[in-house]
Amino acid sequence: MAGPAMIEGGGLGVVAPGAVGPARDLAAVGTVHVVERDDAAAIAAAKRYLSFFSPAPRGDPDDSGGGSPGGDQRRLRRLVPENRKRAYDIRRIVDVLVDAGSALELRAGYGGAAATFLARIDGRAVGVLASDTRRGGGAVDADAADKAAAFFRHCEKSSFPIVVLVDTPGFMVGPDEERRGMLRYALDLFAAGAEIRVPMCAVVLRKAVGLGAMALCGGSTRAPADTFAWPSAELSAMGVEGAVRLGFKAKLAAASDEDRPKLFEKLCSAMYARGAATEAASCLEVDAVVDPAETRERI
Repeated sequence: MAGPAMIEGGGLGVVAPGAVGPARDLAAVGTVHVVERDDAAAIAAAKRYLSFFSPAPRGDPDDSGGGSPGGDQRRLRRLVPENRKRAYDIRRIVDVLVDAGSALELRAGYGGAAATFLARIDGRAVGVLASDTRRGGGAVDADAADKAAAFFRHCEKSSFPIVVLVDTPGFMVGPDEERRGMLRYALDLFAAGAEIRVPMCAVVLRKAVGLGAMALCGGSTRAPADTFAWPSAELSAMGVEGAVRLGFKAKLAAASDEDRPKLFEKLCSAMYARGAATEAASCLEVDAVVDPAETRERI
């Protein structure tokens, strides 16, 4: 916004030139979208970014069948851990799902629970919004909601179809998040979803919980043109463990100290079963439960 001289002249103290507007600081608040190691790499990234606004990569005759997948699609069956509480790197899934080498991540240093990419699928430029479980389990905090809303609007203005990869326990809650403007950002994410007119599809990889999952899907799991779920998916109005603690509080309190953990696990297992992907599909919360290896073809 201003150099050291103007800052000092305004009576705001003496600062070193390198302390004003460093790229990594601005990336951490979402102002800078991509940080590269040097000028040459930054120019290459800019060219990659601009390439998404042309029908297909240079040299391709058209935008159909223009790209090969980033890997054997059967690998997708193994990239979500069987342990539902274990985090994983969503970028490995994105890299396999989209055309080889096409994914360009935007604003990686900001709103970490929501990873955003421009990429190509079968030669077609798309925007990919993906939950990153390595940050707060994928819970949508204020920064992630702000980032996702801006990305929705960017894709809408640029006519990029949107692919959403969902694995979230919902919106982040609590006094600290409230003080960071969580409610305002959550509402804005719903508003951005309501503005989407470009084609959109969602894939529930594992957790799709509460309003946070609905907001990532553009307002509801029924908002996208298609919403698929992997067999590992579970859908619920709130986190299973929290729902059991609240809904069965009296029953758990009445149990002995020895029996309480077993009863808790039993009740959680029953709720997991009710929220399984196949159950959600039976009441049309998702359109289909698909083999992960078929995801790219479905999209």
